[in-house]
Amino acid sequence: MTTAGSTREPKYQRIAGALRRDIAAGRYAPGDRLPGENDLMAEHGVARMTARQALAVLQAEGLAEARKGAGVFVREFQPIRRRGIGRLSREQWGSGRSVWQADVGDRDLAVEVVEVAEGEAPPAVADVLGTAAVWLRRRRYVLDGKPVMVSVSYFPAGLVAGTPITATDTGPGGAYARLAELGRAPERFREEIRSRMPGADETRQLHLAAGTPVVVIWRTAFTADGTPVEVNEMVLDAASYVLEYEFEG
Repeated sequence: MTTAGSTREPKYQRIAGALRRDIAAGRYAPGDRLPGENDLMAEHGVARMTARQALAVLQAEGLAEARKGAGVFVREFQPIRRRGIGRLSREQWGSGRSVWQADVGDRDLAVEVVEVAEGEAPPAVADVLGTAAVWLRRRRYVLDGKPVMVSVSYFPAGLVAGTPITATDTGPGGAYARLAELGRAPERFREEIRSRMPGADETRQLHLAAGTPVVVIWRTAFTADGTPVEVNEMVLDAASYVLEYEFEG
């Protein structure tokens, strides 16, 4: 039954909704080609621009991707299930594994170290760490050939100067294992999560389709006595992630 609300919905949104339901029902499987603009124009009696907008909605949501000269296809990329608590346990990084291995398992992950440098922290980071003098590690994460996250970690310069944390390769277990060797192991974490639209540089680095939002996670790592030893700003392709948290009541 058509409601008053649905009649006010733009035609391209209704077409996108129908295609979305077909994908959810399995009528179009990952890798399948969706109806093209001509097909949608004929089926729904709409103009080409309307059909194009409908397909653009699915691309912006991460459900579909355009292939030059071939059409629009249901996206085959498998979302990452980011288990926000277990991935940060000492059992993970203390055994020489990176926290990322908890998320991706045996999938093909490449971590591109973009920059490791001594510098001045942004004011918000300096307020948390209690110092503006930091070493930063800027990285891009590419999973199965697709960029999914850019990240920058800030460490107090006085704590990590001259340690492997300032090298390109921090070694087994990553920076947290090196902090433990300094007697400053992270024991508690705080994450703040928000969503927003990406900046131009983030869009470029993450190869985002127009209209795709990002999830921003700010994580602070604390020692047992409550001293902050790292602030990590992560910008995630929102279409590539499921964020999972487990709590006991």
